[in-house]
Amino acid sequence: MTLADTLATGWYGSGRLPWWCRPLAGLYGAVTGVRRRLYRHGLLRSETLPVPVVVVGNLSVGGTGKTPLTVALVQALQSHGLRPGVVSRGHGGRVHEPLLLDALPDPAEVGDEPCLIRASGVPVAVGRDRPAAARMLIDAGCNVIVADDGLQHYRLARDVEICVIDGNRRFGNGRLLPWGPLREPLSRLHDVDFRVCNGGAAATGEVPMHLEGDVALALDGAGERPLSSFRGMDIHAVAGIGNPGRFFDSLRARGVRVSGHAFPDHHAYVPADLDFGDGLPVLMTAKDAVKCRRFARQDWWSVPVKAVLPQAFLLDVCRRVDRVLDAKSRQGNASRVS
Repeated sequence: MTLADTLATGWYGSGRLPWWCRPLAGLYGAVTGVRRRLYRHGLLRSETLPVPVVVVGNLSVGGTGKTPLTVALVQALQSHGLRPGVVSRGHGGRVHEPLLLDALPDPAEVGDEPCLIRASGVPVAVGRDRPAAARMLIDAGCNVIVADDGLQHYRLARDVEICVIDGNRRFGNGRLLPWGPLREPLSRLHDVDFRVCNGGAAATGEVPMHLEGDVALALDGAGERPLSSFRGMDIHAVAGIGNPGRFFDSLRARGVRVSGHAFPDHHAYVPADLDFGDGLPVLMTAKDAVKCRRFARQDWWSVPVKAVLPQAFLLDVCRRVDRVLDAKSRQGNASRVS
């Protein structure tokens, strides 16, 4: 068992965690707590942009559904008549300086999630300096910035915060890293504007969300087929995401006989990773597919998903953005007059 497996078993199950997790969690909590207070009191500076900033993130490590939610939000903002752009750190890529993505970005350079979001038709900028990347989007004509996985990136001031929660695993044992899966204490939930629960039963005050995916797309461009057509078949399922089990379970729930292959989040695939030697179909998440398409073989399939959310929630976010945009526009006009 790898260290990652040991930690996950301890966080979400009855496994025993290494002794050093507890003191490191205390140190981690002290350092992150001081950092939050420094930003809160202005001793560390957050950069405020001239347009609304919507942050999507989570408290726990691992996949909670941030990327599908981000795509759903930008589509809702576009339908509302706004011009959103997405800023991302670009985890898994090699880009450090801010970069505005073109129409066909290389996931090895800019990361898998930015490529997946860019494919939805929204402008995306990546880089360690997220305020600088966000300014590139503003210069490109965006009037709303959505920060993907930016809840703990306090250097970028935000107007709306959305925390995504795994409805099945929730917050595990509720402890800070590495004694538990939390990046910040649970009390941080009181500060966010919306809590979105992906799967499972939403708690009071949480916005329910679920992921839908009914079609498999051939990685070699040879077409598509209903996901239901794999019912009763033996397949290999590949997932290099924060919570691979979610993907495997979703296929099994459709009657597919799954041999699951979990890889680390943001894994850089090579052809040998998917050479299982038996000719069975290979199904993978859309996030994995953007990295495997360049060496795709016949009978390799991507299973894209979309986030399904209450329209009232999406409209509420859009209206909040409208109010912030109006207020910032008035401030800008007043500054120019003075």
